[in-house]
Amino acid sequence: MPQDNCQKIKLLKLMEILRQETDEYHPMKTGAICEKLCAMGTTCDRRTLHKDIKLLNKYGYEIMKELIDHENAYYIADRSFSVPELKILIDAVQAASFVTDKRTEELIDKIAELGGSNRAKILKSNIVHFNTRKHSNEAIFYNIDALEEAIRKNKKIIFKYYDLGIDGKPVYRRDGHHYVVEPIALVFNEDNYYLEAYSCKHLGTTTYRVDRMSNVEIIDEKITKEAKALRKDIAKSTKSSFKMYGGEIETVTLQFDKKLIGAVYDKFGEDTKMTMVDENTVTTTVDVQISPTFKGWLAQFGEDMKCTMNCPCKN
Repeated sequence: MPQDNCQKIKLLKLMEILRQETDEYHPMKTGAICEKLCAMGTTCDRRTLHKDIKLLNKYGYEIMKELIDHENAYYIADRSFSVPELKILIDAVQAASFVTDKRTEELIDKIAELGGSNRAKILKSNIVHFNTRKHSNEAIFYNIDALEEAIRKNKKIIFKYYDLGIDGKPVYRRDGHHYVVEPIALVFNEDNYYLEAYSCKHLGTTTYRVDRMSNVEIIDEKITKEAKALRKDIAKSTKSSFKMYGGEIETVTLQFDKKLIGAVYDKFGEDTKMTMVDENTVTTTVDVQISPTFKGWLAQFGEDMKCTMNCPCKN
């Protein structure tokens, strides 16, 4: 192999070692790096290693150096993700019910490795398996891929939709007949993935759980202008929904005990405007999709929260 190509491969292998096996807490001595490179079939000595690292630094790779036992040691400190950021991503995967147990383990391994082998060990040793309600539909990732492509290309989709029977097996709606809808957006809500779609039949939006969809295919038909227009309001729609149940959006005024301020912020967002009525009572006006889940959410607070205007629970 030409000498120039050998040098390029050597630099790639050197970066692979530094990225995977070093960080600010685990610098690697010159001798150890040379041994690893030689084990990978690349000749290296201390003098040439120093030149190689100097060359990589010249082109912006920021390899740090420190002295350990009178020997230079090197590491890469700056990474795309910090340990707390990777931990948040791992916990999000753990919490997502639609990600199956098998996929959860695979994704955790991939996320942890983004921090290098040393950080991966730390991250994986601190995992708490707190979600035991994982779904079993392994096809969900293929569904998401097809739905994203359909949304990007403004195309309609066809699929089957099912619930789970008492035996845990699929029971298809419409006796197994297909649904044809115009996808608007994918929404992550309450640990599940949902498809917001426009239905010409109902002249409005409908919601489907992605893990309950099967045989998802793209149809070579463009979505309508009505569906495109709905994409602009998707953020408002999902903010107003309760567990993705559909319903008409109405403006309601809530009056509640101040101890529930946190619960209202959690549900409607920290930009929700509130007003003190008296020392212990707060009021706010919000837009919500009127549904059984909204009424259930309201009822859980008993006398501590009530609607004072346009309350659907009074009807």
